[in-house]
Amino acid sequence: MNAIILRVIERAPQWLRHDLETKDACARARAEETLAAMISDALAGGYGVTKDIQG
Repeated sequence: MNAIILRVIERAPQWLRHDLETKDACARARAEETLAAMISDALAGGYGVTKDIQG
């Protein structure tokens, strides 16, 4: 599970990384929700992450 989450974070787009660091609460909340959705999808077997990890 840890490898899947790390892979999602590695593949996160630059706008998401930027918005996670911003002081703008709305932008940061949007980025957090987006990242959470990406992680949930990956853990459910989507996002192409599990295939990358499993080979």
